[in-house]
Amino acid sequence: MSLYRPGRLRLAHRDPRSDKSRYGHVLIVAGSRGMGGAALLASEAALRAGAGLVTTAIPASLEAALTARLPESLKLPLAESRSGALTAGSSGRLVSYARRRRVNVAAIGPGLSVTAGTAALCRRILRGLSVPVVLDADGLNVYAGSARQLAARQAPLCVTPHRRECERLFGVRVPEGDAGRVALAKRLAKLYHLVLVLKGHRTVVTDGARVYVNTTGNAGMAKGGSGDVLTGLIAGLAAQGLGLYEAAVWGARLHGRAGDLAVRQKGLLGITAGDLIRCLPGAFKAG
Repeated sequence: MSLYRPGRLRLAHRDPRSDKSRYGHVLIVAGSRGMGGAALLASEAALRAGAGLVTTAIPASLEAALTARLPESLKLPLAESRSGALTAGSSGRLVSYARRRRVNVAAIGPGLSVTAGTAALCRRILRGLSVPVVLDADGLNVYAGSARQLAARQAPLCVTPHRRECERLFGVRVPEGDAGRVALAKRLAKLYHLVLVLKGHRTVVTDGARVYVNTTGNAGMAKGGSGDVLTGLIAGLAAQGLGLYEAAVWGARLHGRAGDLAVRQKGLLGITAGDLIRCLPGAFKAG
């Protein structure tokens, strides 16, 4: 099996005369009552990845808390249901915001919940957006058993399921070994014309032709929020000009590298998703 080798990370040169508009704008659609941390983690990871601007679209009730924790991201507060989840009625506002504010990449799903309203919201904005999309967590769960609906989109798509999400989304059983996981991931990516990041030990990244099996990372990363960090990281890299496949490869590699650095500091039991973000600058230096 011939695997993709990423070479060197090549992002836009940081010209001292440039400004934030040169380094991409990420739109994060995330969060619901009790799950505001997912929006925070994804947004901060996108910023740490080097994105020039990040807008966090969240239920309006989360705006104050998120602003206090992450003042660096723009906030787009949206209408929410009684349960504290985003509603389908905000889809038009999100699509028009992305066009008006020149969003380069969108990441949808962390902590959204799977209400009927959020399901409709995800489907509508995926159909309406013309920029690459990273779909994760509840953004995937709303398509469980109906993956063919992912074809109703305009733009490149990257999906980032772990084993159980992959099985729910595509209605398949994920094998244990590398060879079986690679074969399955490659077939699904080719069938649905997307970039697939099959998360777990030795994460598989494929666009149906190229395949990368990640070797960074450790068991200490098996904690809530780690996937939200990866989502924001991939989106932040893609916003700076990397193709969606290259952004996913480097996102997986740097995410794992940050986990390895965090373990050296705090041990396998003690690291959190926030530690991954704090270690991202070191991960970029290490490559």
